[in-house]
Amino acid sequence: MAVPEINLGLLIEPDELLAYLDHPQLRIVDLSRSSVYEQLHLAHAYALRPAQLVRQEELATGLLPDQAQLEALIRHLNLSPSHHVVVYDDEGGAWAGRLIWTLHCLGFTQTSLLNGGIHAWLGAGLPTTSEVDTVEPVSHLYPVDTSHAAQYQIQYDELRTLIDSQSVQLWDCRTHDEYTGLRLAARRGGHMPGALHFEWSTALNRENHLKLHPFERTQHRLQQLGFRLDQPVIVYCQSHHRSGLAYILARLLDWPVRAYDGAWSEWGNRLDSPVITGEQPF
Repeated sequence: MAVPEINLGLLIEPDELLAYLDHPQLRIVDLSRSSVYEQLHLAHAYALRPAQLVRQEELATGLLPDQAQLEALIRHLNLSPSHHVVVYDDEGGAWAGRLIWTLHCLGFTQTSLLNGGIHAWLGAGLPTTSEVDTVEPVSHLYPVDTSHAAQYQIQYDELRTLIDSQSVQLWDCRTHDEYTGLRLAARRGGHMPGALHFEWSTALNRENHLKLHPFERTQHRLQQLGFRLDQPVIVYCQSHHRSGLAYILARLLDWPVRAYDGAWSEWGNRLDSPVITGEQPF
């Protein structure tokens, strides 16, 4: 009997995933805290630690991993070109979004975010396990090719040029205090010139298992703040963790998006970057 193809979008609901749970080409990845994963997780889910998704340098803490780190990530996920990856976490989708962005940077786009993560799965009364599968290595690992990254990532020099020419739209998804400079998380606090603020967690419904609010609500709020959804946007936070969810939201809204993985840790730690403090102008 032929195995049906996996047909899942970028955002999926728990009941959609349930239908594919034992599919041989499904790869489920859990980015919850270790204490949560050890107690309960989805059947067949691979545990992944956030540290496996970032590369640290002196001024930046959340850069895209280098070639060797990415190859280690693919080996850890036991990922072949024919797999479909579903990712979830226990915080509403930020780390899960960061993994999806990372895979997109490698040209791997067969990816889905589980709406609400483990909270929504439990809220739907669906089964979990504490067992960890023993798996056979796949015969052909997905090849690591970072030439795709330019479609999804922007680096400091290009971003600085765009900001200096006032030809870029920036979404700062940190907290209000980080945005205004009241909370210092680098040598300097504040935000990039022209950046508009919409905190990442504002898109989450805490009364509905951390699922995303309806797209219409989030889109309306973004437009109220002055965002143009027909123009490309750059998302950033402190280390491209929280902006992992902003990246997913933009993709779901058909909004051309790239992420600045240097993020505020790089921009705020450099002494030559232009920095704005205080509220955003209206």
